[in-house]
Amino acid sequence: MKRKNIEIGKDVLLGKNVKIEDNVQILGQCSIGDDCILRSGTRLEDVVLGAECIVENSRIEKSQFGKSCKIGPYANVRQNCIVADDVKVGAFVELKNSYISCGCKMAHLSYIGDAELGENVNVGCGVVFANYDGKKKQRSKIGNNVFIGCNVNIVAPVTVADDTYICAGTTVTKDTEKGDFVIGRVRQENKKR
Repeated sequence: MKRKNIEIGKDVLLGKNVKIEDNVQILGQCSIGDDCILRSGTRLEDVVLGAECIVENSRIEKSQFGKSCKIGPYANVRQNCIVADDVKVGAFVELKNSYISCGCKMAHLSYIGDAELGENVNVGCGVVFANYDGKKKQRSKIGNNVFIGCNVNIVAPVTVADDTYICAGTTVTKDTEKGDFVIGRVRQENKKR
């Protein structure tokens, strides 16, 4: 089978058994670990991927991943991200200037910018880390084993302690303590006509 439109830069290091599909670009100072799979539509620039990572139709630049990570489809990983082992960065997830610890899951449609996530954090659909106050960027810190429900806003700067559970639809503006159950929704009110 003939491969089409594969571009591999002269400074790229490829491990053993790396599978590269059509329409893939690997540019700059990239190091791709053993047994990685780069699916069609992927673009990597100045990226380190550990062994057994799968990247599906995604863009990654100036960032580093550990082993056994799954990225995409349509993920956008911008500069200065360090991602540990066994992390899922799913469909339409954007990362920027963040540290993501082992076992985190960001399945779809979220923005994580200027953040530190502890181990085994679940980031639900539609979560936004609001990191810009109009004058400067602020950072958020998320502890271990935190559950972040769908459509949550994390307004930086904020620290979310270990084992915190944040309900869907909540806007987090205050630090939490270990094991807190956080809910910040307005009670639904149905008005006739």
